[in-house]
Amino acid sequence: MNVLSRLFLFGAALALQHASFSQTTRPDKATRPDKTLEARLRPLIDSFHGVAGVYVHNLRTGREVAINADTIFPTASIIKIPILVGIFDKISQGAYTYDQSLVYRDSMARKGSGLMQFFKDSSTTDLRTAISLMITNSDNTTAVWCERLAGGGLAINAWLEAHGFQDTRLNNRTPGRETNRQLYGWGQTTPREMARLVTMIHNGEVINPDASQNMYRLMTHIFYDEYALSAIPPYVQAASKQGMVDDSRSEVVLVNAPHGDYVFYTATKNNKDQRWVPDNEAWQLARHISALLWNYFEPHYPYPALPHM
Repeated sequence: MNVLSRLFLFGAALALQHASFSQTTRPDKATRPDKTLEARLRPLIDSFHGVAGVYVHNLRTGREVAINADTIFPTASIIKIPILVGIFDKISQGAYTYDQSLVYRDSMARKGSGLMQFFKDSSTTDLRTAISLMITNSDNTTAVWCERLAGGGLAINAWLEAHGFQDTRLNNRTPGRETNRQLYGWGQTTPREMARLVTMIHNGEVINPDASQNMYRLMTHIFYDEYALSAIPPYVQAASKQGMVDDSRSEVVLVNAPHGDYVFYTATKNNKDQRWVPDNEAWQLARHISALLWNYFEPHYPYPALPHM
C-alpha cells in the first residue's frame, strides 16, 4: 500500500471516529480545570517575551485551561468574526441576500491583507464573495465594506453586548470607542470570550443554525495555515481566524478532532519580537501550543513532533 492510500484510509478512519464521538460532545456544560494540561501550557505562556494568554476548552469533557484568559488583547483581524456575525444578522433580517450583487469602488480600498484592493474600479462582485474574502483571505477592504453593511461598530457591538460579551468590541469607526482604539486597535477581546463566540457558531447558536453552519464552513477555509493550523493534521477539519499586527499576534481555532472537538485561543500583546518572519516568537508559540494540544487530546494520532522554541 502506497503512502497516499495509507493517508486516505487514516483520514477516513478519523472522520468515522469523529462522527461517532461527536454524538457525545457536551458543548457549554459546566467546565472544570484541567490541571495536567495547565502545567504543560503555563511555562510556554510565562516564558513569552511580552504578554501572552491562552484559553482551551474541550467541548466533549468540559475540561478547560485559562491562563490570562480574561485579559483584554487586541484582536487585529480576528474582529472579522464579529463583523461576520453582524452581516449574517442583517441577512437574516432580510436587509440583504447572501448572493446580492455589489459594485466595488477603488475608493474603498484598504491596504494590508486581502485581494479586493486590487480589483478594478466599478468591478461587479457579490456579498458572498466579499464575506468569503474577509474570512478566508482576511481581506481588509471587504471587512470594512461588510462592517459598514452590518451597521458599523454600534450595531455589531450591540449584538455582542446583548449576547453576554462584556469585553469583545469593534473600536474603529465606532463613536465613543476612541480611547479603546488607541489601546487595542481595530478590535478587542479576551481569549475566553472569542473562544466562546466560535463555540457558539460551532453549536449553531449564532443568528440561527443555517447561518451558523455557513459561518463555520467559511472559517474552515482559511488561507493562513502556517501558524497554529500547521500543527494539526491536514485531513482534520478546523475552523479558525488569525489576527496579526507588529506587536500582537493571536489565533482562535476550533478543531473537529476524532475524540471530541476542542477550541483554543492563543493571544499575545506587547510583543518584543515584532519581526515578520516564520520564526517570530508569537507564531512559534501558536504552533507549539497547537501541537501540544493535538498530542494531548489525540495521543493515538501523534502529529507532528513538538517544535523547538
